Amino acid sequence: MKAPLFRDPIFDGAADPVVIWNREAKEWWMIYTNRRATAEDRKYAWVHGTDLGVASSTDGNEWVYRGTLTGLELEWGHNTFWAPEIFWHDGIYHMYVSYIQGVPEDWGRQADMLHYTSPDLLKWTFQSKLQISEQSIIDACIYQLPSGIFRMWFKENNHTYAADSKDLYHWDRVGAVILGRGHEGPNVFHFKNYYWLIVDEWRGQGVYRSDDLINWEPNGLILDKPGSREDDGTIGLHADVIVQGEEAFIFYFTHPGRINGIETPTYETRRSSIQVARLEVIDGLLICERDQPFELMLKPEV
Repeated sequence: MKAPLFRDPIFDGAADPVVIWNREAKEWWMIYTNRRATAEDRKYAWVHGTDLGVASSTDGNEWVYRGTLTGLELEWGHNTFWAPEIFWHDGIYHMYVSYIQGVPEDWGRQADMLHYTSPDLLKWTFQSKLQISEQSIIDACIYQLPSGIFRMWFKENNHTYAADSKDLYHWDRVGAVILGRGHEGPNVFHFKNYYWLIVDEWRGQGVYRSDDLINWEPNGLILDKPGSREDDGTIGLHADVIVQGEEAFIFYFTHPGRINGIETPTYETRRSSIQVARLEVIDGLLICERDQPFELMLKPEV
């Protein structure tokens, strides 16, 4: 399998990927936070002022950079878009993306969750700013409960909270889901007879397992040990999972220059690469052997 899977050719800071089948273009799209790793900004300005980058692929193996999503701005100026979640339902793509006004130089500025809809992943219509928290919220993930209700998991105060909706437009707060150790980037999927929730614990992906999408039990860590592939020698960060039948693939990003805890602000420690690995379930545990060779051939979805 190719490694790294993808690097952004403009700013070299692809992060927080979401992978979705574009039903109109008949190709896979990876939409990601387009961090500005090449920018010699003060402090953490380079992780702000970010657009949403787009890469496309026919099978998930070879990706080509296509540009950035347009038509998202709600006000004048250069603003910040983070960590998109895109959910297709009843002929419409719903995107939930975190928004920060301007280009802050440090962490901590208020982040709001915005909802957009599109017929084709290109023409986006703003729907609302979600009113589910007075705190900053980022990293949305959507999955439909067996009851038909849509649940959103998101990061608030370094933990995972949830909100529910009957129609993907109006949301009611549920409350805390995963507390304990700080984390971000929740992602929920169904694979091998279980529901899984993974979160980025900044030491690898924390794994939780459930039978009902409500009650979650810890299930270990994945992507916590360095891999041997090119640009894969550090922990796996903020991930998305695609399940196709008996196979599941995790798309994540790494900071290849952050070896042995080195985070001195340089281009090498800012740049990031998208990687992909295969998931397995063995004796009820979610396993990811990131060095294990495999063939990635994503099939079209209907």
